[in-house]
Parts: sequence; C-alpha cells; structure tokens
Amino acid sequence: MTIPRLLQLPDDESFFLFGPRGVGKTTLLKQLSWFSQSLYINLLKPGDETRFARRPGELESMVKALPAATKHIIIDEVQKVPRLLDVVHDLIESTDKKFILTGSSARKLKHGGANLLAGRAFVYPLYPFTYFEPIESPALLSCLRFGMLPKIFDYPSDEKKQLYLEAYTNTYLKEEIWAEQFIRELDPFRRFLEVAAQSNGKIVNYSNLARDVGTSDKNIQKYFSILEDTLLGFFLEAFQHSFRKRLSKSPKFYFFDTGVVRALTMQLNLPLTPRTSQFGDIFEHFIILQAIQLAGYFHRDYRFSYLKTKDDAEIDLVVERPGLPLLFIEIKSSQNVQTEQLSTLKRIAHDFGECEAICLSCDPYAKQLDGITVLPFEKGLKRYFMK
Repeated sequence: MTIPRLLQLPDDESFFLFGPRGVGKTTLLKQLSWFSQSLYINLLKPGDETRFARRPGELESMVKALPAATKHIIIDEVQKVPRLLDVVHDLIESTDKKFILTGSSARKLKHGGANLLAGRAFVYPLYPFTYFEPIESPALLSCLRFGMLPKIFDYPSDEKKQLYLEAYTNTYLKEEIWAEQFIRELDPFRRFLEVAAQSNGKIVNYSNLARDVGTSDKNIQKYFSILEDTLLGFFLEAFQHSFRKRLSKSPKFYFFDTGVVRALTMQLNLPLTPRTSQFGDIFEHFIILQAIQLAGYFHRDYRFSYLKTKDDAEIDLVVERPGLPLLFIEIKSSQNVQTEQLSTLKRIAHDFGECEAICLSCDPYAKQLDGITVLPFEKGLKRYFMK
C-alpha cells in the first residue's frame, strides 16, 4: 500500500529532490500523475551511469527526440554524473521540458564544481516518514526503536526490521561512502560512525572523538562533513543573537533517523524501556527530527538551534520564526510532566522577555504549568510545524 507523503511537488517547474537513500524519493515521484509519461533515467544502474558519464551530451539527443506530450525528464541520483547538469541547464533554457533531479549526496555536486542550475530549479528535501504520514498513527515505541525509514513499515516483525536496518547501514557505507571514494580507509570511518552515533545529540568535541576513533581532529571534521553531505545527519548550532558568535560555539550533531543510530550503536536487539534515560534521549532525538522535518515541508524559513547558558542550563530546541516570537521547546518523555521539571525553561523564558515557551511530552493531556504550555507531542508538532 502506497502511503501519501506530506511534501507537495510542482507539476510545472524543474526541481531537485534531495534525501538520504531509502526515504522514498523514487516512490514519491511514481505517485505523480505524469510519471508514466516521463523519461526516466536511473543512474544507479551501472549501464546508465557509464553511458552518460562517457557521453553526457547524449541526453540532449534523447530529449529532443521526445514527443510533445512528454514534459518531464527524471534523472535519479544525479550526483553519479555531475556533468549532466551542464546539459540539463542548457535544455531548461532551450526547451519547454521540466527536469526532476534526485540525489542522496550533495558532496560530488558541492565539491566537484557542478552546475547547480543557478536558481533554474527549485530544491526540495525528502525525509523519512514523519509521525503523521502512515495511515494509522504508528506506536511511538516502535518509531523510537526502529526509526521512520519507509521500508521499516513493510516488515511485520521486529526481527526483519532489525535485519533491514543492519543491512541499510552496511550497504550505505559500501555504496555511498566507500564506492564514491569519499575516504581512503574504511575502517577508521566505521569506528567513527559508531562513536558519532554514541555521541548523537551531544555537544561535539572533535578532540575527544579523534582520541576515541584513533585519528586526527581534521579527519573527524572531514567525516562529519561527509555525513552532512550524504544527508545522514546535521549539526544543530548553539543559539546566539550574533550569527558570528553562534558559529564560534560548539554544535550538536544528530543523525537523520533514530533507527539508524540504534543500528550503528548495535542496540537494535536491546529493549527500549520508558522512564529510562536512554528512552528520554531517543525521544528527544525523535521530536527534534520531527520538528525539523515538518518545518522542511511547511516552514522552510524556520531556523533551529539549542541554547546552553554559562551555568549549563539548557533548552532542547530554539526555533526562530520570521514574524513570530522566538519559540523555546523543552522535550520531556514523561507521561505526567510536573512544574519542577520546567523550572529552567521558565527562568530562561522569563529572562529572555518576548518569546513563547512550551513543553512537548508523552503526557496525554494538554495543560498549563506555571505559565508553560505542556502539550502531547502529536498535538504540539501539528500546532507549531504543520500550519
């Protein structure tokens, strides 16, 4: 059964569709009304990759031979042959065809000087499923344990979900990182992935990570850059009024899916128990992912960060919303949030002045505690990121 996605794509524009492997880019395109009439080129097929790498100009000949009724050309995993983008650029200018270019890595495009079409194509992100996309709301515990990659929802048993995630992390390393020659040695990068996953959601300390992996600070920074460019994770910067100061503070790093983190840390076969610190950490990760992903579909001008004061008080998520007050979000996995759990949030919000402060939790009911709005996470995510 096909599950409709929240991301709305245009019929009358060329665009890039970026997302990690396995989030359903091709599946989403196949749902579009014009897909069956489009020209579809899959660069994951070795034959197609070799063909266009040797002769990128052949794309022009193919497009010019298309019937007038064929308006769309889809090129899957375009980063495999970045030189094609020069041809696409010319064809956008000289024909009425629309080009849809998907990619699971921006690294070759960014670092190879590829033609990114200079605004002639929109850019859309696609993420794993959000909590609101499956037809029936999934069980939270399953979301936290196995993540939200679409294929997970095809498997009825926990064992098969586990096997899929293990295969995903291993295959992704070989196909996307090693095969693309982003690194010279695979073993240090494997160790880095496990250490980085163990540090998921923590403030990044390059020196400590380098010591644990057995490599240099420079390599650790390169490895994080690879994770960003292959869309496997992102940095959450520290909130500061000054953008320059913001960059001088250490960020946190989050992987793009909770199931992938648990696979990398080899915890998939371990139980995940509510009211434990591990459950709380994964719930926080899950809510941050949901907020950022929903904003990516509905509010792309939102900016996210975390806040840490000099006395180590911390706010999990800070959302800058153009034209609206700053939003402070505290994330609690408790099913019965109490006033004392919100003292830091209340104090920082009071000191800051004009802002909005909320708590997203597993509490089944919305309530007000000492001026702070506590919301069930589903209701809060919908209210603040889906409209």
